[in-house]
Amino acid sequence: MKLAPSAALFALLLALARPLWAGPPFVTDDPDPVPYQHWEVYLASTGLRAADGWSGTLPHIEVNYGAAPGLQLHIIAPMVAAQPAGAPRQYGYGDTELGAKVRFVKEGQFGKDTPEIGVFPLVEVPTGDAARGLGSGYTQVFIPMWVQKSWGPDQHWTSYGGAGFWRNPGPGNRNWNFAGWELQRDFSKTLTLGGEAFHETADTLGAKGGFGFNLGGFVNFTDHRHLLFSLGRNGQQDHGLLWYAAYQWTF
Repeated sequence: MKLAPSAALFALLLALARPLWAGPPFVTDDPDPVPYQHWEVYLASTGLRAADGWSGTLPHIEVNYGAAPGLQLHIIAPMVAAQPAGAPRQYGYGDTELGAKVRFVKEGQFGKDTPEIGVFPLVEVPTGDAARGLGSGYTQVFIPMWVQKSWGPDQHWTSYGGAGFWRNPGPGNRNWNFAGWELQRDFSKTLTLGGEAFHETADTLGAKGGFGFNLGGFVNFTDHRHLLFSLGRNGQQDHGLLWYAAYQWTF
């Protein structure tokens, strides 16, 4: 059945407003929590440009806190923009992300080859206006497991990745899976570069999943101020252009 123009626009807005969760500056995350009683604060923007338009955060604020040894609490508060091709731009507060990263195994805990292992469940709280395409209108949940290993002189090589399941309720939506892996190298105390490859199954009925990738890294201006960036292709939305940029404070 062909959708009426207003219904098609509504469905497109919801699709474009799909959050772009990431382990800054990548989509794949790691199991390494913020150290106990320390903070990470990001002023960031992430977005997706596809054939049917673009969406993103302009900006979002991410805060992570080491609440206990091996435990990180997490929140993202986003301002979201979405503009389907040929339609007016929508802008406003989006869905709030809450999470808790828990590390079960430290790297090297049971021998030098033991990787770091943890989980990072996330909840997307439907605080955005779904009628304007600024939120999903439903509570979404992501349950992943992540592993990480470092090696080489001064541990200048690091690789991490894992997989997880998204619960994605709502008309026309479907639950979906994510799997990804990242590799990075510290070229100096100032510069780290890396890349990731990931796969996503379809998150809506009639859509197709696929593979995506990102290339990026971060620059350490000081021990407490950092620039993070990445650019690549999404695993969904016709493999649209995916980007992330952030200024980070650590203390």
